[in-house]
Amino acid sequence: MSRTSTPERVLLVDDDASVREALGQTLELADLRPIPAGSYIEAKDHIARDFAGIVVTDIRMPGKDGFALLDHAQSVDPELPVILLTGEGDVPMAVRGISGGAFDFLEKPCAPKDLIAVVEKALKTRALVLENRRLKRQVERGDAAARLLRGTSDLSKRMRAEARALARSGADVLVTGEPGVGTAKMAEVVHLLSAGSMAPFVKQPAAAMTPDSLAGLFGAAKEGSVFLDEIMGLSSPVQFALLELLEAHDRPRLIAGTYADLAGEVELGRFSPDLFYRLDAAVIRIPPLRERREDIPTLFRHYVDIACEQSDLPVPEITPEVIARLMAQDWPGNARSLMNAAMRFAMGLTEGEAQEELGLAEQLAQVERSLLIAALQRHCGNATEAARGLKLPRKTFYDKLTRHGVRAEDYR
Repeated sequence: MSRTSTPERVLLVDDDASVREALGQTLELADLRPIPAGSYIEAKDHIARDFAGIVVTDIRMPGKDGFALLDHAQSVDPELPVILLTGEGDVPMAVRGISGGAFDFLEKPCAPKDLIAVVEKALKTRALVLENRRLKRQVERGDAAARLLRGTSDLSKRMRAEARALARSGADVLVTGEPGVGTAKMAEVVHLLSAGSMAPFVKQPAAAMTPDSLAGLFGAAKEGSVFLDEIMGLSSPVQFALLELLEAHDRPRLIAGTYADLAGEVELGRFSPDLFYRLDAAVIRIPPLRERREDIPTLFRHYVDIACEQSDLPVPEITPEVIARLMAQDWPGNARSLMNAAMRFAMGLTEGEAQEELGLAEQLAQVERSLLIAALQRHCGNATEAARGLKLPRKTFYDKLTRHGVRAEDYR
């Protein structure tokens, strides 16, 4: 087995120094790196969930024995291979150890080729486990935007792109949008996509913060992210304290959420200009549902699936009539209101907002309006291209825009 990188590690535990030395030399000759330990106490501190190696331990040792070390390894990481070394009379015990989670056992004295063969097998198993975990973390981080920010509209695609770009930048981020759009979820996505995704993500309502609790929050997040929900709720002293914390280099990333017009609040003297201009450098705006109606069917089906899974209910049929009624509404409560409607629908209760009685003409008008807006979004406000995409004469397209009160320039 050729190796071009750092030799793989083997935690070698035996209270007999001469045995440790002999086994250690065998491992070194095979280009492996032994980590010698003479007792349970000495060995246990090397065992961690991310330990890139395996454990080879004698069973009989003074104090806590090899079975105790096996139990400790299993509690830390059940997928960490532990090989037991047995004396002549310990084979039945070692066999029982296999049922307790041991990878394999070897009788002492063991031939070098037998030791290396079992160790190599265990190291391959460990390498595969760690690689699978690494790939899983990579998938979870890399797909966070697609997994948590659903929608097929151009606005949703643009929002996901902004989240990925700002997450990679390492900058502090301001997430804005109307109530119910999901600023907390966006903050989580930015954290998961960032370099500090494995560090803590802590969140608190800004209104509850004092200078001391804010400092504690930053300390708890370490190299991760702090999300302050509705940052407009910070009192003036806490705004000042936050500015001081942001001056430090070794600190977590700040992600702030707000439904307020912070620029207007600055003009009214209710929000710190320094804090506003610091946050305004990296902004993600979550568009309301009325601006991206084509996302409503996708989101509603997703919320219904979640509600049915949580309540162990069969997924009901979502008819075109249901979708038409959903798309005919403006959803002032945004994703939160749509989620509530999906929950009621999943439980077979009244659909609330989703079952408002609208005539066919009203439903068709709302759907037509949403299709016009979607076309303009796809073509960045270019009415000519949007009309061509909908296969409509240019004049007809403009007439429909006028009838529905839609302005092409709003989507450039």
